[in-house]
Amino acid sequence: MEQKGVQLDRETFSCSICLDLLKDPVTIPCGHSYCMSCIKTHWDGEDQRKIYSCPQCRQTFTPRPVLVKNTMLADLVEQLKKTGFQAAPADHCYAGPEDVACDVCTGRKRKALKSCLTCPASYCENHLQPHYDAPPLKKHKLVDPSEKLQENICSRHDEVMKMFCRTDQQIICYLCPVEEHKGHDTVSAAVERTERQRELEVSRQNIQQRIQDREKDVKMLQQEVKTINRSADKALEDSEKIFTELIRLIQKRSSDVKQQIRSQQETEVRRVKELQEKLEQEITELKRKDTELKQFSHTEDHNQFLHNYPSLSQLSEPTDSSSINIRPLRYFEDVTAAVSELRDQLQDILRDKWTNISLTVTEMDVLLSEPEPKTRAEFLKYSCEITLDPNTANTLLLLSEGNRKAELMRQQQSYSSHPERFTGCYQVLSRESLTGRCYWEVEWRGEGVEVAVTYKNISRDGGSCECGFGGNDKSWMLCCDTDSYESWFNSIRTLVSGPQSSRIGVYLDHRAGILSFYSVSETMTLLHRVQTTFTQPLYAGLGLNFYRDTAELCKLK
Repeated sequence: MEQKGVQLDRETFSCSICLDLLKDPVTIPCGHSYCMSCIKTHWDGEDQRKIYSCPQCRQTFTPRPVLVKNTMLADLVEQLKKTGFQAAPADHCYAGPEDVACDVCTGRKRKALKSCLTCPASYCENHLQPHYDAPPLKKHKLVDPSEKLQENICSRHDEVMKMFCRTDQQIICYLCPVEEHKGHDTVSAAVERTERQRELEVSRQNIQQRIQDREKDVKMLQQEVKTINRSADKALEDSEKIFTELIRLIQKRSSDVKQQIRSQQETEVRRVKELQEKLEQEITELKRKDTELKQFSHTEDHNQFLHNYPSLSQLSEPTDSSSINIRPLRYFEDVTAAVSELRDQLQDILRDKWTNISLTVTEMDVLLSEPEPKTRAEFLKYSCEITLDPNTANTLLLLSEGNRKAELMRQQQSYSSHPERFTGCYQVLSRESLTGRCYWEVEWRGEGVEVAVTYKNISRDGGSCECGFGGNDKSWMLCCDTDSYESWFNSIRTLVSGPQSSRIGVYLDHRAGILSFYSVSETMTLLHRVQTTFTQPLYAGLGLNFYRDTAELCKLK
């Protein structure tokens, strides 16, 4: 009881405006007391109406009351401060704007400690006590303070809703089944809650199981990231060592060639200079001999001339100059040609092997894959710049536009002989190999063209099915005519329906084994789709059947 009296003192000597102990307390005509500055500020706001009210009881006064300090109350407050008591903080017991207020409190309301779903009302600690003490109230359902108690009242019958209509999936009161819910499947809200609670527990178990599964997946992916990083780092390190060895080997061979050339250069220069010196000595000797003979020719004594002639007329053996070739010499040009040939062979090897390396890198087994594109904008994200390889073009195909356009001509083109050239089929392949995800478009004109992809090892010599696109198991082809489409693979023909278009889009997902042909206009229309397993890098192919027909790989970037 003593503690309750202390609590009463705290409330009695607190200003209901500032919620602190009274400062310069004044008592207004209705009997309520406030801090002088607090009530002045409150009434200053009511000066325009000339009607002044009490913030607690709302009693009005006219004219504005004169405020006089309540000295006795001020003394009591000072004595209260000396005892160490302070006014209770507002957020400790009184309801603020965001709190649920007690429905029983009068004047300034306290915070609600519980809400009763049966009453329905909210109660502070003091007013809630009967629900703990009175036997009839002990059966009421108490919950955390709620401002939505009115939602539990039936708007039609003004009764607490304790029933649930399973037919309409709606909470109702006990009178509803008599009228609008008559004949419906109804149970108590408690029974329905129990049933839903069981379903909720099952859902929670499923969620918890999914959480465990996903956590395992996350750990697996985290481990996968570490594995990928370790593998990539090891591959980079090993590749760097291998390329360093290759570079060192090439540098060694370059040094050997330089040394051999310089050595042979010195040998040949020395041989030439030795011959040159012999020839120069012979010239000197011949000049001396010529001078001697000239002088001898002027001898006046016939007998002396004849006597000395046999010894003076004899000449030394000339230097053999048969090794001097008067035709132009190539010297070391053959070495340059041999090195150039080696370079070309290495380029071919690197190009072919690089395709396999690139395919190995891009075809890694991954856990997640991106969805297949649907709009042209999505396809264009995978667009690739490809050109036609003149070494594969049939000699009747004219390549232009930077080797992106092919046209079937009547006259032979001046291509050099090459083992990769198509000899019987009017076809040409791309220079670039295709792996990963690729997209390109072909613009065609004329009576009909073939848009294809193929392995590099397709046959080239002759006009048999083994060489033609779609006539074997190494190539896939869409034949485009002015009024129809056909797809070919391994000599099997399939009719294809779709809107006619002069532009064909080709989408390749090498790893997923997807090859799709699209009719491209304002929209993308799928014409034909292949699902298979690609075992080698692919090359784009174009085939022409009629003179003056053209097909061009479009620039998309």
